[in-house]
Amino acid sequence: MPTAARFDVVCLGESMVTFVPGRPGRLSEASVFHRGIGGAESNVACYLARTGHRVRWISRVGADGFGDHLVAEIAAAGVDVGAVRQDPARPTGVYFKEPRPEGTAVLYYRAGSAAAAMSRENVDEAAVGSGRLLHLSGITAALSASCRELMTALTRRSPGRPAVSFDVNFRPALWRSRDTGLLAELARGCDIVFVGEDEAAAAWGVRGADAVRAALPEPAVLVVKQGDRGATVYRAGQEGVFAPALAVDVVEPIGAGDAFAAGFLAATLAGRPDAERLRYGHVMAAAALTVAGDLGPPPPGPVADALVALDARAWGRLRLGPGWTGDRAVRQVEVPR
Repeated sequence: MPTAARFDVVCLGESMVTFVPGRPGRLSEASVFHRGIGGAESNVACYLARTGHRVRWISRVGADGFGDHLVAEIAAAGVDVGAVRQDPARPTGVYFKEPRPEGTAVLYYRAGSAAAAMSRENVDEAAVGSGRLLHLSGITAALSASCRELMTALTRRSPGRPAVSFDVNFRPALWRSRDTGLLAELARGCDIVFVGEDEAAAAWGVRGADAVRAALPEPAVLVVKQGDRGATVYRAGQEGVFAPALAVDVVEPIGAGDAFAAGFLAATLAGRPDAERLRYGHVMAAAALTVAGDLGPPPPGPVADALVALDARAWGRLRLGPGWTGDRAVRQVEVPR
């Protein structure tokens, strides 16, 4: 990773304004909504910034109130937004969440959004290369032809580029009638890759963590997320290292993958061992899983460090619920002995 970079991490991708009904029920019955923000790459940026890292977010938003809100909220998290551009001809994307007994449904209204117009011509190349690490996701590649061209260029191995982190983030609705093999091609050009076992099975028909590694041998670091069981990290010529997930009382799963990636990347920047990188990912994911929004407040650093340092027995006995990352987190999190 370049050591003279201005930022620790640069994140590029779409963010949207989110709306959640004021009370559980169908959207057709809701008259009051709570507004928030959400987007895979901006979520990662916010988590990293809130844990003390220098982070830049690059995107395009509409020249509208929603775009203003997104930029202001992400900046308030401590993220640099100087490379975000407003598009006067295209809107900011929005989406609605509909809590249901079987899980939260998400309805996207992003077709023709400002972010979908990102291209090699209108994204600042110097800004993209201003971090030690560039974080991307497969969502961007599904937004438009120009976004696919941009992603292909950014994941091409070339001298002097920053290390590239890539979260596959397979969204079936975005890839209808499209070749999902492109996601594998993009992943092969990256240095750190995150993919869920379920995503690999749905997108490529590849089942099992070892099989995913066999299909993607190129990335120096491959993290295969295995749901509530945990995750495995692979390095070239080495066996996978597995770390079980924390037990949590899940409020909503949306955004947990982004939080996991942020925790893993934060530990990577700190040079921690692979098992600890996975544990930091699980701790940050637990922060997201125990709140209703896409972004949960990360735990104080000393609490995260204490959890990561637990022995295997204590880690396995711990269970986290809503509010565990609050101001009194040190008291609320009772570490089993």
